[in-house]
Amino acid sequence: MTLSPARVPAVGVRRLTATLYGYSFLDEFVLLYPVYALLFADTGLSVWQMSSLFVLWSATGVLLEVPSGAWADAMSRRLLLWLGPLLGAAGFALWVLVPSYWAFAAGFVLWGARGALGSGALEALVYEELERLGAADRYARVMGRAQAAGQVATMAAMAVAGPVFAAHGYPVVGAASVLACLLTAAVATRFPEVRATDTEREDWAATLRSGLAEARGDRSVRGALLLVPAVAAVWGALDEYTPLLARGTGVPDVAVPYLLVLIWAGVTAGSLLAGPAERLGRNGLAGVLSLSAVALAAGATAGTPAGIVLVAVAFGGFQLATVLADARLQRRIDGTGRATLTSVAGLGTELATIAVYGSYAVLASTGTHGLAFALFAVPYLATALVLYRRRR
Repeated sequence: MTLSPARVPAVGVRRLTATLYGYSFLDEFVLLYPVYALLFADTGLSVWQMSSLFVLWSATGVLLEVPSGAWADAMSRRLLLWLGPLLGAAGFALWVLVPSYWAFAAGFVLWGARGALGSGALEALVYEELERLGAADRYARVMGRAQAAGQVATMAAMAVAGPVFAAHGYPVVGAASVLACLLTAAVATRFPEVRATDTEREDWAATLRSGLAEARGDRSVRGALLLVPAVAAVWGALDEYTPLLARGTGVPDVAVPYLLVLIWAGVTAGSLLAGPAERLGRNGLAGVLSLSAVALAAGATAGTPAGIVLVAVAFGGFQLATVLADARLQRRIDGTGRATLTSVAGLGTELATIAVYGSYAVLASTGTHGLAFALFAVPYLATALVLYRRRR
């Protein structure tokens, strides 16, 4: 049967989105995520050693974020998307086969490189393929659903890791994590990618220069670049401390995971709302950030399990704003450096996240976790005010 021209784009969109959703799910269905801190502790690592590993992980991402974006613009993005998970698989295998500080360090370097290779490349590939198929207006909806698939996978991994770990220990949890990475790489090979031929593409250095030149020369691109870390960094860092916030409500430790699942359900809902909310202008986005900031402050300072519901609402709003900020950036990029500029935004997010980690340590050491969470609502109110004033 011959497909009509109108049907061809629809088939292409379905292939792209099916691959993307499968990739996003498998990429986050890693059973080691909920228990790797326990593995470090059981191996005998101190808190300072664990912290040094997290810094190494972040530093790897910072160093490779922008260069990997330029690589994605200069070569095949699909190649980077299947190569990255293989690096992650190697790192996780090291963790469970030869558990030691240096094996964990090598694994974090590989994991950081894996994240950098995918950051920018995935967004650029999806946007340009949708644009080629005449469906660029679906980008926020598609990416929102993809992130929702990843968040569902995270919750599923939390649920499955407990009984698997109890029955079989770290080796089987690690093997399942390696398998998930290998399946992610296999799915990545199915991504469609229609790009210029190698002779038409710029080399790596030229791609990096052209991408950064576009940011310098276009005020709207600069504004969109700055908006991404302003929206994504704070709540992304606070997520690491949600178990401590949940414990502070007075629930027993066995109930903490259920409160975390509630928060992730809010994040997933925010992802799914990205499509309908894409029509929001600057004022609408400012309103989402303002309401989410108020919900975060109120929920965090409540000190009760019911307050976690408000935190879930706030995180859902921040996730929605994160997807919309990325969509705004993609619409404003007009050149060959799409992955490069997306990685620049990712670099800003990484640096801001590190700053939040340091600030949180100071705030939480002099007050409560609830107060620290509430104070981090202020940057979102400031961002909302800037958006509102720029609109006026």
